[in-house]
This record gives sequence, C-alpha cells and structure tokens, in this order.
Amino acid sequence: MKILIHDLNENDFNLKFNVIGKDITVISNNNEIHNCIGCFGCWVKTPAACVIRDKYGDMGELYSKCDEVIIISNCCYGGFSPFVKNVMDRSISFVLPYFTYRNGEMHHKNRYNKRYKLKVCFYGDNIIEEEMDTAKKLVMANSINMNCIKHEVSFYNSIQEMEGEIL
Repeated sequence: MKILIHDLNENDFNLKFNVIGKDITVISNNNEIHNCIGCFGCWVKTPAACVIRDKYGDMGELYSKCDEVIIISNCCYGGFSPFVKNVMDRSISFVLPYFTYRNGEMHHKNRYNKRYKLKVCFYGDNIIEEEMDTAKKLVMANSINMNCIKHEVSFYNSIQEMEGEIL
C-alpha cells in the first residue's frame, strides 16, 4: 500500500492524479485536521495513537501498513506546506520516544517492524537553490528519523509538470 499526502485543492488533484483502482490511501486537506499540541500523549498516554481523535489520529499505525509514502507539497521556505507539516507532526507515533544511533546520530527507535520508501515532490514558482538545499536536508533528516528504506526529492515549477510522474 502507498500513502499519498498532498496539499492540492480537490479539483487540481482529481484532474492531475488518477488513484482509482490503485492501492493508495490519500490524505488531503479538508480543513478538519487539528494541530499537534506537542503533548507526547501518542508516546505516553495512548501509545501509537494521537490523543486528538480525528481522522489523523492513527497516522503512525497507517504508516506501519505502507510500503511507500508519497508527499506532494508546496515548497515553503525550503519546508513543507502548513498542512503537510501538520500531518508529519501527527505521524510521530510511528516511532518510539526512545533513542538509538543511526548514521552516527541519535534518532527515535522504531515502534513497528516496518520500513517504507519516502518520495517527496515539492512544487512552486521560483524555488531558489537555497530552498532546494534546505528541503533536501529536511527530507533526508525525516527519512533517517523515521528509518525509511530510502528517500527521493523532486522539484517542480507547477503541478502540471508532475502529471504522470508521481505514482
């Protein structure tokens, strides 16, 4: 299974990406997501589940069932869009609060015996070189912390350029 997280409006997404009949769970912005409150309840109070019980409360478990996470995000100063960042924050229950060393750095231990591929597609007009560099470093750090098998980062001037290349 793949997870596709995106910040596109529904019309643009449906016109550019055909997910019908594919084993893909789509996470999109319907304005119902609550911000992570940083309480660490997903680690302490309700392990593996966010204490905020909305449709994003079980993102960690959802990640544990996938082979690939694909993210389509507007590039905002070298980072994810606010919605995508929020989904990423709400997915922290995929890992444990305990630490281990990977690549000579301290990172979270795995909660699940599952690793996935991470593919991130940033779009936006005039993404400058410094933003691309920051975005690449961010995705690499996320990939290491979530213990991904591998990661890939692409940049597009518009969503039209992505058509047919993402899935």
